[in-house]
Amino acid sequence: MNIALWIGQGLLAVIFVASGTAKSTQSRDRMLATGQTAAKIVPLPLMRVAGVSELFGVLGVILPWATGVARVLTPVAATGLAVIMMLAATVHGRLREPRNIAINMAILALAVFVAWGRFADL
Repeated sequence: MNIALWIGQGLLAVIFVASGTAKSTQSRDRMLATGQTAAKIVPLPLMRVAGVSELFGVLGVILPWATGVARVLTPVAATGLAVIMMLAATVHGRLREPRNIAINMAILALAVFVAWGRFADL
């Protein structure tokens, strides 16, 4: 189970490093061109906050468990990433983008798996 959870944590890290970096550094037009369609209706400052939150979530989902320091932060960070995915699915629902909602739900399931597994390991 530990290996599956580490794989999940790694996948979350890769996904959210890419997404968080894009949201926190790119212009609205560039985000739209690269598939961040939420930028159509979400104000740019809120996109920046979401991006930075995702990057902090990446740190939280990896570092505490890897170092053994404040391990409770790993499942808390995974829970936070799950909340971000619920909010993203809501935005994509308003945009009528079922494919993006499905992707959000898959990432949400992965984040819940990591949170559940790591809370159980505490």
